[in-house]
Amino acid sequence: MDFVVFRPVFVMMARMLRHDLTQSYRLWVMFFITGTVLAAGDPFPDASQLPVQPGPPDPLIQLNGQRVTSDRRWYKNRRPELKALFQHYMYGYLPPAPPKVQATVERENRNLFGGKATLKEVTIVFGPPEAPCIHLLLVTPNAARKRAPIFLGLNFCGNHAVVDDPLVRLPTGWIYDAPTGVVNNRATAAGRGREINTWAIEQSIDRGYAVATFYNGDIDPDKPGSTDGVRAYYARRPAAGGVIPSSGRSDEWGTVAAWAWGLSRAVDYLVTNPDLDARHIAVVGHSRLGKAAMLAGAFDKRIALIIPLQAGCGGTAPSRGKIGESVKQINDRFPHWFNDEFKKFNDQVDRLPFDQHCLIALAAPRPVLLANATEDTWANPTGQFDMLKAADPVYRLLRAGGLAATPMPAPDKLIDSTLGYYIRPGKHSMTRQDWAAFLDFADHHFHRVRKS
Repeated sequence: MDFVVFRPVFVMMARMLRHDLTQSYRLWVMFFITGTVLAAGDPFPDASQLPVQPGPPDPLIQLNGQRVTSDRRWYKNRRPELKALFQHYMYGYLPPAPPKVQATVERENRNLFGGKATLKEVTIVFGPPEAPCIHLLLVTPNAARKRAPIFLGLNFCGNHAVVDDPLVRLPTGWIYDAPTGVVNNRATAAGRGREINTWAIEQSIDRGYAVATFYNGDIDPDKPGSTDGVRAYYARRPAAGGVIPSSGRSDEWGTVAAWAWGLSRAVDYLVTNPDLDARHIAVVGHSRLGKAAMLAGAFDKRIALIIPLQAGCGGTAPSRGKIGESVKQINDRFPHWFNDEFKKFNDQVDRLPFDQHCLIALAAPRPVLLANATEDTWANPTGQFDMLKAADPVYRLLRAGGLAATPMPAPDKLIDSTLGYYIRPGKHSMTRQDWAAFLDFADHHFHRVRKS
């Protein structure tokens, strides 16, 4: 290593040594490990070589120990570094956007909700015939005088379950057993309209918003070893993914990353639709799909606002948290969600070189609303609020505001600062009450006049 190049780092660490011996030691270890590994040609050290950091790592300190003190350094150095760290150690490497995405409107119903909205079923294709495709349900307000802002999200049960329209296509592949109307992991007509209150689309239409959603299994079925999803497709055709790692590597992408990648493919289409406001796309997701929403929003700058609901461990709750689901529990129960590198942290989570506040920080300066329920302790609502506080310095550095509340707010009180928070009474679910808070938050940040 060239001492002249790294002299500022040595000077900075020497100064820190006088003030905080423990933190300085960790930075020295990280600096020398990183320098040695990079010199050997490997991107990052093995998990066992990373220093122990009991608390959330400072999002403004790079792996080489340098502190980020300007927006230029954040965007040029630290943000790309964090994106690489999350992909290598947790979610896996996402393939680049396909060179061509095609969208076809298969069906249109202009009389949804008594004529208040138009429903379109859109097929989004991003590869040859054997590649998975997205079946997007798009509902737009008929009364809109301008291009409508839009909420985009994945659903658990299929598009047929979120609206009362007997002609909406049923998913043809594997689907969860739990939803009503599912027989042998296949959707049936008995499930139509079962999730109307979960998505409350008419409520968004009445507020002037469009809603787009698709079944998460369109991109990747939520089960280990699936051969039907986008991950299996790219594993069979590695050349189609460009720089995507070959199948079998420990940093190969997991299902959460695949879902996030699929949301970006929907955005590819939405930004071309003349009825929609491409500057005001909000992504929303519940539980495991909230994890995907947070990842998609952090990585895709076209998404203007991010709302992960009860996203918990692996999403917006701290991996180092002592409440709710742990890294080991989530990896044991859902081995396909994250890459194999993340499993190395099951019993040494304090060696993670980041925590979920760093993922939130990657969204800066865009608004992020974390939403929770009081009885959903498994998702660690308090820990999620702590992650907002830990991401706040990045937002402040970028002059984007931050979190305007300490301590955590009372139930039913929406904190609509750039880093926002909302918690309601109740359990793990997505409700009309949640959507009312989502709409209020979006109205504030999209500078819309709130409709009664």
